[in-house]
Amino acid sequence: MAGHLSRRPSGGSAPTLESVAARAGVSRATAGRVLAGATTVTESSREAVLRAAAELSYVTNRAARSLMTRRSDSLAFVVAEPEERFFGDPHFAMVLRGVHATVAAHDVQVVFTILTTDDERDRFERFAMGRHADGVIVCSLHGDDPLPRRLHEARIPVILHGRPYSPIPGLPYVDADNVGGARSAVALLAERGRTRIATISGPLDMPAAIDRLDGFDAELAARGMRSHGTVGGDFSLESGRHAMRELLARAPDVDAVFAGNDLMALGALGALAEAGRAVPGDVALVGFDDSPLGASAHPGLTTVRQPIVDAGVQLAASLLAMIETGEPSPPLVMPTAMVERGTT
Repeated sequence: MAGHLSRRPSGGSAPTLESVAARAGVSRATAGRVLAGATTVTESSREAVLRAAAELSYVTNRAARSLMTRRSDSLAFVVAEPEERFFGDPHFAMVLRGVHATVAAHDVQVVFTILTTDDERDRFERFAMGRHADGVIVCSLHGDDPLPRRLHEARIPVILHGRPYSPIPGLPYVDADNVGGARSAVALLAERGRTRIATISGPLDMPAAIDRLDGFDAELAARGMRSHGTVGGDFSLESGRHAMRELLARAPDVDAVFAGNDLMALGALGALAEAGRAVPGDVALVGFDDSPLGASAHPGLTTVRQPIVDAGVQLAASLLAMIETGEPSPPLVMPTAMVERGTT
């Protein structure tokens, strides 16, 4: 919106909301809604108000607008992970990129926070309950984390990146087709002639990891095959390395591995190199995410692409709509696709 408004010249009385409304030929309430960023006005009224504001050099008083709308013009983006996990995994930055691109067009700020300790969680709850953010996007929850339920019960608009561990009626989320993506990964490996397929799963207190493991098992069962081994990781590169070493110790004849995310797949790739196993000659490898790190690996990582940036866009757009209408958005499950590179 700032792009429509010019700096008010010095001297003379400052233009008011009433003068903008009069010049635009609309009511004061309509002018206020337009300048507050509301979408529930006609396009002709919106254009008239923005044109009048520019002609009069009207500058919105954010503090006054907040008093009028009882909004902070900010959203909270919460990641329930340690700092090293957030900064070590490009997944979160890609989601945040989509969120920021969406809210910037609505003159809304993003307040970013990492929740690791109980004190940090308590502090954030006080912040949210004090209505210092108009809504909350929560990412990377583990187990039945009470935070989204508490926010939801306090009537604070909240949306999850990924489905909740246990259903919460009326709480929306944006997720990827984790089951379908995992099935497509196993299907590709089987079609390449691999018969001893193992998996490195993510932490099983997270629905994404559970769904990917379920998809892995379901596709093998549909083909009359059995898992050649499952080792758990925590979605980090180092956990993938350790898990691959353990798989090789348990099942040295393994000929394919599906890893629950790209970072673990890259860790597995390193462990296979250490063990002298050629990829894909001896062991084929598939990840999940399609992160930039996977594309730049040698060989390039075959992976399941999930629309990470687009998920951020959908999270922000859905939350902004909830704030505007007071109605929850329906859950959204976004499609995945295979990206074939050098590890298969």
